[in-house]
Amino acid sequence: MKEIAPSTALRKWFHHQPEKWDQFRSKYFDELKRSPSLEEFLSFIHEHKTVTLLFAARDVEHNHALALREFINKHSAKRQ
Repeated sequence: MKEIAPSTALRKWFHHQPEKWDQFRSKYFDELKRSPSLEEFLSFIHEHKTVTLLFAARDVEHNHALALREFINKHSAKRQ
């Protein structure tokens, strides 16, 4: 779901700079919370046993897929 990805402006601002990681996560989480596609996305992933999150960054420790996984895990606990 493209609508769940970070905005182009946020991705460009972050530019895969690890020192911006905490701010990136916070800004991305704010974007997710405002996304009209969030509930559909969360419902969709809860219907599946396995969900694969893709990313194109070289940095395996600082990328939007990891931030999204963290967001999903926090919101999954609240939904149960």
